[in-house]
Amino acid sequence: MRNLPVWLAAVWWGSLSTLGFFVVPMLFMHLPSPAMAGGMAAKLFTAQTAISAVCGVILLMLFRSNRALDLADVAQAATLFVVGGILMALLVEFGVTPHILARDNLALWHGVGTGMYVVQWVCAAVVFGKLSRRA
Repeated sequence: MRNLPVWLAAVWWGSLSTLGFFVVPMLFMHLPSPAMAGGMAAKLFTAQTAISAVCGVILLMLFRSNRALDLADVAQAATLFVVGGILMALLVEFGVTPHILARDNLALWHGVGTGMYVVQWVCAAVVFGKLSRRA
């Protein structure tokens, strides 16, 4: 139980890294059409939003837990980044993705979504870094 926050942060950051920097680019390289790759990427990013939200919410619950008193200093510093990462994931899923799927100014919304994904990745990396230094 003591290392659970570190593992959650590792899963969150690792899944963002794997999906965003390896899997999705591979889809666009190897699937027959960009439309097919985009459709699959959208499904994977939706699953990633769920992973991000679950990891983030559990981290916040652990930070507030009485059993995690040894996390108090790290929790205070990491909470802002956890909330920021969750917020970025939800904004991309429910604010940006509908525009991308509707092909509404695709270049703009893809750029906004990419930027927000990178911000989420940085938030998860900071949380993972802070928690792993404590462990």
